[in-house]
Amino acid sequence: MNRSSRSRKTRRNAALVAAAAATALLVAGCSSSSGGKKAEDSDGGAAAAGKADTPRIKVALVTHAGPGQAFWDTVRKGAEVAAAKDNVELLYSADPSAGNQANLVQNAIDQKVDGIAVTLAKPDALKGVLAKAEAAGIPVVGLNSGTDTWRSLGLLEFFGQNESVAGEGFGEKLNALGAKHTLCVVHEQGNVGLQARCDGLKKTFKGKTDTLYVNGTDMPSVKSTITAKLQQDSSIDEVATLYGAIGLTAVEAAKDAGSKAKVATFDLDKQVVAAIKDGTLQFAVDQQPYLQGYLAIDSLWLYQTNGNYMGGGQEPVLTGPAFVDKSNIAAVEKYAAKGTR
Repeated sequence: MNRSSRSRKTRRNAALVAAAAATALLVAGCSSSSGGKKAEDSDGGAAAAGKADTPRIKVALVTHAGPGQAFWDTVRKGAEVAAAKDNVELLYSADPSAGNQANLVQNAIDQKVDGIAVTLAKPDALKGVLAKAEAAGIPVVGLNSGTDTWRSLGLLEFFGQNESVAGEGFGEKLNALGAKHTLCVVHEQGNVGLQARCDGLKKTFKGKTDTLYVNGTDMPSVKSTITAKLQQDSSIDEVATLYGAIGLTAVEAAKDAGSKAKVATFDLDKQVVAAIKDGTLQFAVDQQPYLQGYLAIDSLWLYQTNGNYMGGGQEPVLTGPAFVDKSNIAAVEKYAAKGTR
């Protein structure tokens, strides 16, 4: 696939450009939901207000979601809204096993889909099958995980947050709160995005950082493992978790351990919002999963319909990080309640 090339900009400029591109996409991709006249495009075609009348296409969304992870319900919800608007048949599948996820991508190729959106938590396992998609002429975009690898794998676009930047911001936030010893809890070993978060935190945090690996699919085990670590080391005054449900579990673990450690987390949902409001959690990092799902599907429709793509194949469209605490929780509470933040 031929793509225009351009020099790498600084991360700050890239974030501004990507944010502007995301906003432009939302404006361009959405029309009024009220009735009214059809809007004529430059080729003389017409689109009904609020819903595309372009030929129906089939798009697969393949993620590394584990069972019962509410975060991925939000990603899927955004994807489904975009699919309904764009006259897209959406095929959703997920598996936390990298090998199984690769098989799901192969299934999509075999079904001759018109586009694939995929997460890249363990990119090496997907390299071969993504090459097959490219050989089959199927455009592929990335979302959520894979900020550092999507270009090398030949993907058209990427939608998500820069996990390293998010981790660095997390560390700076902990410095401002006066933390001295942080425990970074990784709930899926081998996930490059999660590791980047902890690595970023370590880079900017001025205190000591320990890493603890837990099995995120077994919450009782998560709780007991964190409890044991906090009982073992009373100097830990901060627990950094990488998923909202893990954060809420870490709060319970700290109580069970008799620890005074505070808890902050990545990822936002209505339970996390409530915990921030009542002071149970200090803050959360929001990467806007609904927006990731929406933009991934909408971008494939735009590519198939108009040949549009963002970033010139060089820069991701950043959906985060945004830091949410008591000072700004009111601005996102109503959106989290309806499952769009």
